[in-house]
Amino acid sequence: MIQLFRRHLLRRPWLAVAGLLVLGTSLGIATAALAADAYPSKPIKILVGYSAGGAVDAIARSVGLRMSAVLGQPVIVENKPGAGTNIAVKSLITSTPDGYTLLLAANALAVNPSLFEPAPYDLDREVTPISLVGRVPVVFATSEGSAIKTLPELIAAAKAKPGSLTVATPGNGSTPHLAMELFQHTAGLSLRHVPYKGGAQAITDVMGGHVDVVAINALEALPLARAGKLKVLAVMSAERSAVLPGVPTVAESGYPGFEASVWYGFVAPAGLPKPIIAKLHDAVQKAIASPEVRDQLAAAGGIPLPGPTEQFETLLKVDSARYGKLIRDAHIKPD
Repeated sequence: MIQLFRRHLLRRPWLAVAGLLVLGTSLGIATAALAADAYPSKPIKILVGYSAGGAVDAIARSVGLRMSAVLGQPVIVENKPGAGTNIAVKSLITSTPDGYTLLLAANALAVNPSLFEPAPYDLDREVTPISLVGRVPVVFATSEGSAIKTLPELIAAAKAKPGSLTVATPGNGSTPHLAMELFQHTAGLSLRHVPYKGGAQAITDVMGGHVDVVAINALEALPLARAGKLKVLAVMSAERSAVLPGVPTVAESGYPGFEASVWYGFVAPAGLPKPIIAKLHDAVQKAIASPEVRDQLAAAGGIPLPGPTEQFETLLKVDSARYGKLIRDAHIKPD
């Protein structure tokens, strides 16, 4: 009987191969399911590509705290600033895809493969999107003492003397810089870019009258706007900000469809099993639905972005293409 079975396999080797493939696939599915059932069994680390105390760091800690309650394990934030967030991304993509190392990313994740040469990573092949968290608009602002009080006045001043109006940003390739370049192209203006190494000094010089306008994350502008030291001319979100209801959007000021915001979202290394992606997505969704996270985003002029993982995947592709073209056309280089 054994000899007959061996002869049968030798005559039909494809049956043996097919059986092994089916067995291997079944074992793989079973192993992934078991890993997901046991996940998480130890602390989870959230990488942040910015210094402690900044906007992304604060959001990571707030969301991480609520994720910890959902998942039943500590969630620890580890700051890895430098190289325009590329250090943190490199640390992520070289980690084991087991759900214990995540990155809270912002727009730089989609921008940097076009901004840096050579590309520091392959977004499609090396990163797994999990969930968006929220977005905060970019704003244009001037000092309270500036002669420019509205966005139409800014546009008129720029058209009267092309290249003379100075616009500060937190740095070359930053989201506010790209938003400013996008607006300049859309409105047909010639603005003089003044890059800084961070938003604080850019805002300080605008308030001091050394630079005409600043393009900045609303999170950084709001405290000074409330204190009467900055005048916000326009928000670049698709809708007005709940904390700046009297400030028009760029879109309603004559440029329909214009939108530029800073978004935040969780990603993991490539190869993360789908059941673990689903668990993490669920934990993030529950975290951003909490009053604490919603209030924190609202205080910064932002909104939470609940939705499926596919929504984040689409945003990454759209921003990668949109800003990649802008970087090439405007010949933007990193600092």
